[in-house]
Amino acid sequence: MQIHVVQRGESLYAIGRTYGVSVEEVATANEISDPSRLVVGQALVIPVEGSFHIVQPRESLFSIARRYGTTIAALANANSLAATAILQIGQRLQIPQKTKPAIDTMLYVEPRTPVTEVMIEEVRDKTSGTYLTYLAMFSYQVLRNGSLQAPTIDNIPQIASSNGVANAMVVSNLENFRFEPTLANAILTDLAAQNQLFGNIIQVANDIGYKDIHFDFELLFPADRQLYNNFLSRARTRLHMAGLTVSTAVAPMPANVLTGIYGGHDYAAHGALMDFVALMTYEWGFTYSEPQAVSPIIPVRRVVEYATSVMPSNKVMLGQNLYGYDWSAPFPTQGGAPAKALSPQQAIALALRENVAIQYDYVAQAPFFTYYDAAGVYHEVWFEDARSIQAKFDLIKQFNLRGIMYWKLGLAFPQNWLLLKDNFTIRKR
Repeated sequence: MQIHVVQRGESLYAIGRTYGVSVEEVATANEISDPSRLVVGQALVIPVEGSFHIVQPRESLFSIARRYGTTIAALANANSLAATAILQIGQRLQIPQKTKPAIDTMLYVEPRTPVTEVMIEEVRDKTSGTYLTYLAMFSYQVLRNGSLQAPTIDNIPQIASSNGVANAMVVSNLENFRFEPTLANAILTDLAAQNQLFGNIIQVANDIGYKDIHFDFELLFPADRQLYNNFLSRARTRLHMAGLTVSTAVAPMPANVLTGIYGGHDYAAHGALMDFVALMTYEWGFTYSEPQAVSPIIPVRRVVEYATSVMPSNKVMLGQNLYGYDWSAPFPTQGGAPAKALSPQQAIALALRENVAIQYDYVAQAPFFTYYDAAGVYHEVWFEDARSIQAKFDLIKQFNLRGIMYWKLGLAFPQNWLLLKDNFTIRKR
């Protein structure tokens, strides 16, 4: 696969000719409904075997090899060139391919009542390909007596399992549509409720066919950190005896935070107790924040660096958003309206409609654009594209992580799935 960023004046025909593929192939890969209309700055994935580089002014085999982490000899050999060859501007070079690492992937699904046929079709699409290890059902809400409030799941688990995807049962402390620390505290301090909960989880898992129990307890009281560790230890014992794996989702911390809304999560303990841990490495930019990247690469890297310093890297899954936000002035921090979530495809369509170019922040490794709406209100949009997701894939490879966790199904981002398969072999459990 090749990532190509649309330049001013380029057409899909010219781009396809550069890489030797048809307009239809590029349009289909990127889900472009009108091939005659592109956005300047839009990142396209070109469906070609391998990866290529178009030579720019003043580039050499040495500089290109260093950029892609290969050698001059390997690059020259892949293109039948002498190691001392002088390159021509616009020349296309094939980049030597490395062995694909094997990873786990997890995709959260959050069904509504009733479950729509659109969601069912997307479940079929994502589970029938080689994209997923786990489909995570969000969520079974814990009640204060240890009972569970189940989501409406229709036949989603059966579709996943029939396609070789393991079902994960997400167990949360959601109450009245928010993560509730007092609910978690009530469970964490009541052994009888815990025993009831574990029994209920095992029963549901056996009835539905869940293979992993994924605890997503958020916004815990910092004082409940050890209580949560104790709870997870008991859960592991009971659930392992039932033949189930156990995992957790944890807040994105760059250090051992002991206070605030992240203080209840103990990375070292989770790494020791759980079969794997998913880092929620997103929401720096969020509904009520200033406009910014949702998962900027530098703070994401810091979380990964800390996580892998206190838990085995082969237990760590990077969390990744499949969405962005459209902020309008005045921003939420200035008393304005909350930002509106949108998928990467919706962001591109918005930029096309407003006739604005997409820019790229190379520090955050994230695309963005600005526009004024019909009422003259200023907007700033940050989202994900092929370049930003490739930066996360490179991080997974660099730290030898277990894999990636996505929030969530239903947000169109075709470039992600093409690049996922191009970068990795997806394990089945």
